Amino acid sequence: MDTRIERWRRLAPAAELLTPAGKGPFPLVLLFHGCGGVRDHIRAYARAAVEAGWAALIVDSFEARGWSRRFAQFLICTGLMFRGRRRAGDVLAAIEGARLLPVVDPDRLAVAGWSHGAWAIMDLWAQPLTQRGEVRIADADEGSLEGVRGAFLAYPYVGVASASRGGRPWPRGEGLRMLSIVPRRDHLASVRRHLRALASAVSAGAEVAIWSVDATHAFDEPGLKGRVLAYDDALSLEALDRFRAFLRSL
Repeated sequence: MDTRIERWRRLAPAAELLTPAGKGPFPLVLLFHGCGGVRDHIRAYARAAVEAGWAALIVDSFEARGWSRRFAQFLICTGLMFRGRRRAGDVLAAIEGARLLPVVDPDRLAVAGWSHGAWAIMDLWAQPLTQRGEVRIADADEGSLEGVRGAFLAYPYVGVASASRGGRPWPRGEGLRMLSIVPRRDHLASVRRHLRALASAVSAGAEVAIWSVDATHAFDEPGLKGRVLAYDDALSLEALDRFRAFLRSL
């Protein structure tokens, strides 16, 4: 079982860091992709963060483990392995690693996740982090979420196995600002289920804003054309605008 630093050392070679012009230190947002891996829209959000004056760190949980997109689609998108609670260890470790980057202001951090990535973020905040071995991290009890001011959650997975599915309050959340995108045609969860899961954050004292959109899950990923998953260009551009505005507000 990895420590936080050991996990970060595994993730770091596959991570991508984008920074604004200048020496910094900069506020930093960590981006966690969905079950399809790092796609073009994730990098578009990273560039939007830089436009907002933030550094952006794309954390690739799959490449760091040598997992292909096909592998992920068959085993991770189906929920057979690497569920949110386990990937939450990547989030905890990446936050630890980000604090060590010389261009980063450790007191101004944010996390952003898409689908599976948002699930991992929510599952991390749902853990007490009081015992060794939580979220498959040996020294999880020494981990800290201090300095994380905001969480951007794009169509988070809140179904079976999600720690927030029943709306149980998180152990922490005071001072955290959140923006969650809730698609009204999400085939993985109803709007009611999204709201129940987000109530976990509200009960913990987080300030939660919801953007409800008439769209499908993953509507901001170019190339999707089906009935279940369909790209929406206008809403995708608005999502980028809202992401930039959210970061500027932190």
